[in-house]
Amino acid sequence: MGSSKTASSPGGDHPPAANQDNGGQFTASMAHTFLPAEAALPSDRQRLFLLFFAGTLIDLVVLGLFDDYSEHVYVKDFTTLLLASVAMQILLKLTIAVEHRVLALFKGKEGMAWTSAKFFVAWLILFGSKFVILWALALLFSHDVHFTGIVHGVVWLILVAVTMVIAEELVVRIFRKLA
Repeated sequence: MGSSKTASSPGGDHPPAANQDNGGQFTASMAHTFLPAEAALPSDRQRLFLLFFAGTLIDLVVLGLFDDYSEHVYVKDFTTLLLASVAMQILLKLTIAVEHRVLALFKGKEGMAWTSAKFFVAWLILFGSKFVILWALALLFSHDVHFTGIVHGVVWLILVAVTMVIAEELVVRIFRKLA
C-alpha cells in the first residue's frame, strides 16, 4: 500500500497527475516555462517570419480545400501542395509590395484623373500578377499544380488568391482583437 500507484496511473510507473502535485505548483511551473509572463517583444525578423509562416499555413489550407472540393484546381500531393503554398505566399507578398511601391508614386496627386489612374494601375498590377503567378506555378511544378476553366484557369487562380488574402486578413484581425 505504500506504492505510488493511483487510479489515474494503473501501471504505477508514472508520477501522480500534475494538478495533484503540491497544489498545482508543477502546472504553474510549466505555464511559466512555456508562456513566461515577461515575454520579450519580437524582433522585426521574428515578426516577418511569423507573417510568412502563418500566411503559408493559411495558403496551404485554402489551396488544399480548393484542391479537395473543386474540379478546377489540381495539386498532385501534399508535398507539392506545401511547396506551391510557399511559392504562392512569396509571389502574393511580392505582388502586394510592388503594388504599394507603385501606388506610393501617386501620393500627393489629387483630382479625378489621378484617382482613376491610381485605381487602374492597382487593378492592372493585381490582375496582371495572377498571370505571372500562373506562369511561375507552371514553371515550378509543371503538371503537378494546375488550374483549369475560364481563361486557362486564371479565373480559378484569382478566386484562390483572393480567398487566401481574405483568410489572411481575417486571421490578422482576430489576432489584433485578442490583444
